[in-house]
Amino acid sequence: MKKPVHDFTAEVPEWSPYVTPVDVAQATPEQRAAMKVTPSNKGVSAYVLTLAHDPESLEVRSPLFNLIMYGKDGLASAERELGATGASVVNRCIYCTAVHASRFLNLTKRNDVIEAIFADEREAKLEPRHQALFDFAAKLSTTPIEASVADVRALKEAGLSELEQLDLVLSVAIFGWANRLMHTLGEPLA
Repeated sequence: MKKPVHDFTAEVPEWSPYVTPVDVAQATPEQRAAMKVTPSNKGVSAYVLTLAHDPESLEVRSPLFNLIMYGKDGLASAERELGATGASVVNRCIYCTAVHASRFLNLTKRNDVIEAIFADEREAKLEPRHQALFDFAAKLSTTPIEASVADVRALKEAGLSELEQLDLVLSVAIFGWANRLMHTLGEPLA
């Protein structure tokens, strides 16, 4: 029997839902339509099959997720992944941390950044732009109302445009939501 994973890793574990996922062969037309636009466009995961119990929400969630995480303008894809990793570390979502840390690594080959985050979490010491992104993601994920003008100024001083700042807020915010869904709907297994 597989055991729950509790340590951060960039190796994506299996995610095991507590609720029986929708069986594609038995899915309603509404569920099938909602599952057509998956977040990565690579297939229908157990997570999406679980969310398909509420096709109306899933039908809105997937395109929104895709636009936030895979948008062409604003923040670079790797930096969106770093924001998602920061949010997921703070929220202790092992699965999402692994997924987005591995995507960051695939895009950047910067093992040093992920190793520092996994080793020191919120105390990680990174190069200035990564530090500003990570610190903001961590603060926004911990207590959103504490994110201040000074925090936004730090992002600007690190070279982030207003559109990049907005993209960071969106990627962190959607992971505040996604992490909570992952925690309540299932667990990562090794």
